[in-house]
Amino acid sequence: MTERTVEQERELIRDARGRGRMGKLGLYARLSGPGWLQGAITLGGGSLAGSLYLGVLGGVSLLWLQPVAMIMGVIMLSAIGYVTLSTGERPMRAITRHVNPVLGWGWAIATLMANLVWALPQFSLGTAAIRQNLLPGIFGPGGMPDWLDKMIVCGVILAISITMVWSYGSGRAGVRLFEVVLKLMVGVIVVSFFGVIVKMSVTGDGLQWGRILAGFVPDFALCASPAETFTPYLEALEPRVRDLWTGIIVGNQRDVMITAAATAVGINMTFLFPYSMLKKGWDGEFRGFAIFDLAIGLFVPFVLATSCVVVASAAQFHTRPAPGLLGETNATGAVIEPAEKMQAGYQALCVWRLRFELAPGEFESLGAGQRNERIAALPLADRRLAAMLVKRDAFDLALSLAPLTGDVVAQRVFGIGVFGMAVSTTIILMLINGFVVCEMLGAPAQGAVFRFGCLMPAVGALGPFFWKQAAPWLAVPTSIFGMTLLPIAYFTFFMMMNHKKLLGPHLPTGAKRVVWNLLMAVAASLAAFGSLWAVWNKARGKGLAVVAGFILLVLVAHFARRRRAR
Repeated sequence: MTERTVEQERELIRDARGRGRMGKLGLYARLSGPGWLQGAITLGGGSLAGSLYLGVLGGVSLLWLQPVAMIMGVIMLSAIGYVTLSTGERPMRAITRHVNPVLGWGWAIATLMANLVWALPQFSLGTAAIRQNLLPGIFGPGGMPDWLDKMIVCGVILAISITMVWSYGSGRAGVRLFEVVLKLMVGVIVVSFFGVIVKMSVTGDGLQWGRILAGFVPDFALCASPAETFTPYLEALEPRVRDLWTGIIVGNQRDVMITAAATAVGINMTFLFPYSMLKKGWDGEFRGFAIFDLAIGLFVPFVLATSCVVVASAAQFHTRPAPGLLGETNATGAVIEPAEKMQAGYQALCVWRLRFELAPGEFESLGAGQRNERIAALPLADRRLAAMLVKRDAFDLALSLAPLTGDVVAQRVFGIGVFGMAVSTTIILMLINGFVVCEMLGAPAQGAVFRFGCLMPAVGALGPFFWKQAAPWLAVPTSIFGMTLLPIAYFTFFMMMNHKKLLGPHLPTGAKRVVWNLLMAVAASLAAFGSLWAVWNKARGKGLAVVAGFILLVLVAHFARRRRAR
């Protein structure tokens, strides 16, 4: 942005402070920008997967998790925003110069890694939305070859994303166009999912809004125990296998809770926010407005969209066996044929149950027919739980909604929301990666270096060709990976907000500093707990060794800096 434009926005913000509340909100909404970029990236495949599986496993009892995680994220984004706008320094350089070089480079490298990993589920999700929801007659089974339609859809996603990112790097007008388009995309995503819920509310028996509202009250017991709605199904099991199934449910529930928390605010989002504000030319006078920007562009759209997906998923899938797995028949009396991916997941859970009672190696000695006989002979209570816990995806949800909401709402409107999530997130991943690469190489956020960095997440276009599972599920391990990196950013921002040399006269004092530190301590502690939980559940000792090694590097750099300063 030119200095003149920045000055105009600054004057508008000054004038808004003297207006009435509605006039102020209206002006702030028009000026907002970086917060909407945050909304565009957080409403992606990870948020969709986290919301979907929260509904499958916890029903509406876990509605509170994503808003709480987002509040913690907004606190930390506000902190890095405060530091950046107060000092005008590029954050990575400020961290390496004033705090710790290992933290600065660790933040940048972790963001780069997260961008590349996160690109994979976006292309898979977008391709599946086109093939299964929006244009199945052209790109679905029976149309062109599988590899060709994937290439076309991935090419379209890349073309849209590259065009948008190139416009952002073209100057003031490009930034403004970029922000307007992203606002529209976020709006389409929210309206799509909200429309599905409105339709469900006025169809059939509607939705139980009392239970839904109660689901926004935090219940941390769900970190260690299944949702209460599973109780009758667990009590129907033989006592000797009840703990086994409880462990399976809680384990899946923990993974999904980590996914939902990690995708609320990821480490790459923490990199985007300060640099997007610097790109607009904002300074200290925009600090209060930046928090409003996060609220209207990030928090509100995120909570609306993800809550709608949780509610829809809970209504259609929670404690409901996937059709066909238990030998059900349709209205004409014909046996329902289960989807192939459902059958595979169901058998895997049943095999887990069988190994519980067989001698070591006995299951492997059985032939395929004998294995199927053993599975069919399991008690109904076990098979029913296995059928409830199989992985569904966003497109199973669309299919299940069709009889209730109609094909247009279920397939087209839902598909538009899913495709919008994939494209908007891909665009922002490219933008962030351009900022990261430029910062690591000390180059301005424009030109050939910026464009090279933006193109790196295009590797995600390989996802639909090499990954065969249900598209959203890739977001779960990806989110767990992201969760392990998030504390790097949070604790770094904590230290920056208390760094007198860095902030100088802008260092918060008195009650304001106490409040900031209390809020940041809670957010950083929760992020650290989630990170260690993810590492321990997935990597055990090796994962903890990597964490310990990183902390050791931070300490070595800290004491080396102090020694040089003497």
